[in-house]
Amino acid sequence: MWQAEVRVDLDAIRDNVSRLRAGTSAELMIVVKGDAYGHGMLPVAGAALDAGADWLGVCTLDEALTLRRAGITAPVLAWLLAPGLPLHDGVAADVDLAAASVGQLAELVTAAERAGRPTRTHLKIDTGLSRGGATLDDWPELLDAAAKAQADGLVEVVGIWSHLVYADAPTHATTDRQLAVFTEGLALAERAGLRPRYRHLANSAATLTRPDTHFDLVRPGLATYGLSPVPGEQFGLRPAMTARARVTLTKRVPAGTGVSYGHTYHTEQETTLAVVPLGYADGVPRHASNVGPVQLAGARRTIAGRVCMDQIVLDCGDDPVVPGDVATLFGDGAAGVPTADDWAEAIGTINYEIVTRFGGVRVPRVYDGRQP
Repeated sequence: MWQAEVRVDLDAIRDNVSRLRAGTSAELMIVVKGDAYGHGMLPVAGAALDAGADWLGVCTLDEALTLRRAGITAPVLAWLLAPGLPLHDGVAADVDLAAASVGQLAELVTAAERAGRPTRTHLKIDTGLSRGGATLDDWPELLDAAAKAQADGLVEVVGIWSHLVYADAPTHATTDRQLAVFTEGLALAERAGLRPRYRHLANSAATLTRPDTHFDLVRPGLATYGLSPVPGEQFGLRPAMTARARVTLTKRVPAGTGVSYGHTYHTEQETTLAVVPLGYADGVPRHASNVGPVQLAGARRTIAGRVCMDQIVLDCGDDPVVPGDVATLFGDGAAGVPTADDWAEAIGTINYEIVTRFGGVRVPRVYDGRQP
């Protein structure tokens, strides 16, 4: 018997990947960083590859090496690399590594020398996000250094890439400006003698709405998990994660009863309170206090009072709620339960954050659907 769980539907993952696969002629990189947005990196990676993904994308070297240790041989790109990491381990494991500066490229050269083979690298240009990537002013210096390292047999420039700012608003002019900068960056690379096999720019939103950004490879993340990157559009995607728990205790209390820490909620009438064993240690945002939606006993409830470390309380009125009843925080809205989008709207965040919080050590993940 379970108390609380996160269920992940791997067949929904497969359906979403198949839909993304059918929507582009480019190769498909499924982003499984952050433990696959809380869904479990290894099961999701297996399901994604089953469904036609060509690549896997991660942030860290450790994530990439975890995939390799699991026996996954598909191409993997890791792109968030601090100085001094044992990048030669990644090179030896046939992991592609990103570089966004001459200093980062020098680390890849050192890694190649230690591994005894060239580092496969993707050079990143900053087209307007002002986060990772070389600025257009610094880009020529990086290209020249990369061309020299490639001529020396120490790196193989496999890709050139960037990341979008406003792809969740498909008609936003910023995307057009970024596309123009990216195209200019590609032309400069060609003049430097670099003609990489992969040019990639599109995230989930652009994969679904901007085919002019697809180039040779697209990198959907959020859409893989059935969550829409564009407000108001679902694109036929199926949410894969459900978070739920069994009520541990119910009690009748009089009107005016203060509930949970600080008594930020008081009952308006005599009512039944239900205790649900999920709290902020399990992924429930504390900002969901007094606003988070929960489905219980056929009705939509709102968290009563503050979210605690281990539990939340629901005001159930006179409904016949008993210990053992299942409270669903979020899942597939087609099943009539709150969604990750509902939670994001309630607490003023994004659906990415909601799912990524869940599936930690204390709350087990349970996988439905065909196992990879």
